[in-house]
Amino acid sequence: MEIKTFEIVNAHSNIDWIGRKVTGAHNGTIALKEGSLTFVNGQLKSGKVIIDTTSIKILDVTDPATNAQFAGHLASDDFFNSAIYTEAELAITSSKRVSDKVHHIIGDLTIKGITHPISFDAQIDNTNDRITAHGNIVIDRTKYGMRFRSGNFFKDLGDTLIYNEFELNVSITAKAAVAVI
Repeated sequence: MEIKTFEIVNAHSNIDWIGRKVTGAHNGTIALKEGSLTFVNGQLKSGKVIIDTTSIKILDVTDPATNAQFAGHLASDDFFNSAIYTEAELAITSSKRVSDKVHHIIGDLTIKGITHPISFDAQIDNTNDRITAHGNIVIDRTKYGMRFRSGNFFKDLGDTLIYNEFELNVSITAKAAVAVI
């Protein structure tokens, strides 16, 4: 049995986010803090990815004052409560190969101290000493206590409604750390 652990290279990994509302969308980035992926006989078996919630950036709002206000709101208890919950975590518990490079990943996502199961597909390219992975994760923010302007909890929001789901487009590069045979 071959077990390989790969450490995420933050400088070559990124997460882009998209949040939608009735009148449009906003997008930005959030940083990976650290993480690792473990493969057994070439199959992803487990992993952990730590996300730095204090690093949320908004890319589509160019006015500095408006951008700072929006970033402050995303960091508030209405959303990520980054002062208290500085990290979010994805714990990968298993995966199944869908095709040559596509894996269906199953795990637990923790945001604001609240954990829920999650699954998504990712394309994984695996060489002996390097992994690249790309996936799109759709998250229902209301499961993690982010109910601000959600139609599930508030009535008559009109054009101020914010959709419950947001997307993370994740690109990871990881390098081999430990090989055990």
